[in-house]
Amino acid sequence: MELDETYKRYADTVFRYLTALCGNSDLAEELTQETFFRAVKYANRFDGNVKVTTWLCQIAKNAYFSYLKKEKRRNGTSLDETDTPVETDMLDRENCRELYKTVHRLDEPYREIVLLRMHTDMSFSEIGEIFEKSEGWARVTFYRGKEKLKKLLEGIE
Repeated sequence: MELDETYKRYADTVFRYLTALCGNSDLAEELTQETFFRAVKYANRFDGNVKVTTWLCQIAKNAYFSYLKKEKRRNGTSLDETDTPVETDMLDRENCRELYKTVHRLDEPYREIVLLRMHTDMSFSEIGEIFEKSEGWARVTFYRGKEKLKKLLEGIE
């Protein structure tokens, strides 16, 4: 598959994944570009054992974590303290903001898995591949994360 075709086919999925991770569309756009730059640079490492989307999202995740480390070194704060919530059609802005603030209080990997399920059409199998775990692990971790999120939200109301 050529680079242009790959980008056209998967850029939106990578962008949505990164938006779910960082909650900032401008940063997600920048990291999407970084992801495809890294994909070209390391294309020889793709062996076809996983789906292209899984491979690209793993690269995106690493690009995001690299960004966070760089930001933390630069100013001593994490992105979680300054990011803005992603708006959704189902929730009004205030509820959405509160939901995302609460999701960001979850520990990893719960936070990331909950965000993946909220914003991408990835299956539990694909999420498991990203974490190099089983589909069952992804399902259980999502369920536990969802339960933790419910408890945190109940504490707010």
